[in-house]
Amino acid sequence: MKTDTLSQTRSVTRRDFLSTSLKAGAAIFTTALIPNLQADTEGEYNVLFIMVDDLRPMLGCYGHTEMHTPNIDRLAERGTLFNQAYCQFPICNPSRASILTGLRPETNGVKDNMTHFRSVVPDVVTLPQYFKSHGYYTRSLGKIAHGIYTDRTSWSVPSWTPGPVAYPSTQSWQSLDVSDNELRDGEVASNTIDLLNHIQNDPFFLAVGFYKPHLPFNAPKKYFELYDNEFTENVPDMIITPYNEGRFFSDIPTEGGPLTEEKTIELIRAYAASTSFIDAQVGRILDKIDTLSLTEKTVILLVGDHGFHLGENGKFAKRTIFETSLRSPLIISFPGQSPRDVKTNALVELVDIYPTLCDLCQLSIPSGLEGISMFPVMEEPDRPWKTAAFSEVDIANAYSIRTNKYRYSENSETVELYDIITDPDGTMNIADLPENAELVAQLHKRLQDGWQAALPTNLNVNNIPTYHPSDVNNDGTVDVDDLLIVANSFEADTLEYPKVDINKDGIVDIIDFLYVAAHLGESSETASPKSIPLPFKYVDRIEQLLNEVRLVDDGSNLFKQGIYNLDMLLDSSIPTKTALLPNFPNPFNPETWIPYVLNENTDVNIHIYNQKGETIRNLSLGFQSAGVYRSHSQAAYWDGLNSFGEPVSSGVYFYTLRTGQTRKTRKMVLSK
Repeated sequence: MKTDTLSQTRSVTRRDFLSTSLKAGAAIFTTALIPNLQADTEGEYNVLFIMVDDLRPMLGCYGHTEMHTPNIDRLAERGTLFNQAYCQFPICNPSRASILTGLRPETNGVKDNMTHFRSVVPDVVTLPQYFKSHGYYTRSLGKIAHGIYTDRTSWSVPSWTPGPVAYPSTQSWQSLDVSDNELRDGEVASNTIDLLNHIQNDPFFLAVGFYKPHLPFNAPKKYFELYDNEFTENVPDMIITPYNEGRFFSDIPTEGGPLTEEKTIELIRAYAASTSFIDAQVGRILDKIDTLSLTEKTVILLVGDHGFHLGENGKFAKRTIFETSLRSPLIISFPGQSPRDVKTNALVELVDIYPTLCDLCQLSIPSGLEGISMFPVMEEPDRPWKTAAFSEVDIANAYSIRTNKYRYSENSETVELYDIITDPDGTMNIADLPENAELVAQLHKRLQDGWQAALPTNLNVNNIPTYHPSDVNNDGTVDVDDLLIVANSFEADTLEYPKVDINKDGIVDIIDFLYVAAHLGESSETASPKSIPLPFKYVDRIEQLLNEVRLVDDGSNLFKQGIYNLDMLLDSSIPTKTALLPNFPNPFNPETWIPYVLNENTDVNIHIYNQKGETIRNLSLGFQSAGVYRSHSQAAYWDGLNSFGEPVSSGVYFYTLRTGQTRKTRKMVLSK
């Protein structure tokens, strides 16, 4: 339907990022956010973001010599491996929502696998959405968001996922006599490689999500053969809890009974084989990045969305408050990195990923994120860092912190304390020992003080202005009100708001309006960056001003960012009724776009026919959210061909918009 055109420009907002990268999670707007119109795009990097479902740090590079993971290991050799990285919530949807929004579960409201973060924080700007707003082509392949919760505004084109699971089984694992590409994760790798061929010359944020080693542990036979003689000693006893997905398989006890030693070894081997299968897919993608000479242009991050029990603490799978469930593998590599091939024991959290990728790609870090950039640790792996990492889980309303030495957790029923140095798996709860009473009290207070109190003490947050320079009315957010105040001040004799002359050139004009547009949604005080909605009554006025901006567009980053934000703003407006708008271009050129507006979420179809009522083409757009679809990137695209792939002739045509019970028809004259 719509063209897959890639933007080849990005706004450059911060050049000396190596010396100024340290930002607090609640850091406030600085004047560095104003685009430098003289800056070029040298030094900016692509992003390859790899997320692996249920991957624990059972990898060669994490000291597990029994594991066959050469490709992830070589990524670690050219980057930084984080030994102590922790998720905020150890199940898929909450952890992924936290990573994508840069907000903790308490803020984004996602604490189960059924809640979409947009239902709680609808205006939040996600990690890929932020990169998209800076000119990156953003794509999602495989499992990035959980389940059906893809996010239309985050990606340049709709997310791609493979088809139904091949070789479904009621068993917990299968050793399959198939090639890699016959399974979904092989498809994900192949499609990623194909896409890289097309986007190699464009700035991209490419998110690749692998489904394994999530249950069932299905993988090609050759990966099982790597572990024929492994995992036969020190097999732990395991109890399947009623919260773990293992109970859904016919070979797993459904009543929480213990697994046999034989079944335990089977599951560990199958998990290891599935991990090696994913390692091979990661290797295929890394090889392609190298072949295309993109390695020195691309930040590469690999992360597991949370940990996974294979018997530790008598548990299987995740969704516990134990160390094994909360600890994730995290490896980051960036071009020109020094030092490299290093490991750090600094406490970091997956909520730190958002600001870190911004930092490494020289984008200003949005205010309101609830993590901090890890770049200073990558630069100095032994530097003092966070004093605690914070996690929670919905079982018994449990909260937990990990300090450099202890795992401390409390819920509605118990208090647990484990000395991770002497008891890394957390097998002996020492909270009730009399000699630990004072320690328990101290850790309870640290948990209650929250994540802000655990931040490094040397964060640079001095000399921060009280308000955002483009927040003309100082209400805390750069929004539509600021746009209209500037526009209404163009011809004013006196200025009610002194800040309207944003660039301080002595006049209030379309350039000041553009500065506001370029920073829509940014704030110096609010909890998260926001997408700003546009009341429908202001659509015509904003569109008129956007046309004025286009007339003086000089191609600079300021114009690119401002025009992009204004287009997004117009698309966010919710009209009072569904309607068709005049098509463009017209006369026929030979392709055309059909703009429309929707007052409700609905399936959309457009029927094109001639004066005789004969069908020319049906455009099925699928489900669309309420809003304005009037720009080239949003309108329905017709390539001028009929249903048989033949070009239509000049003449009068009609097109009808069908949405549920609504029918709207317009006439168009096509002239070649």
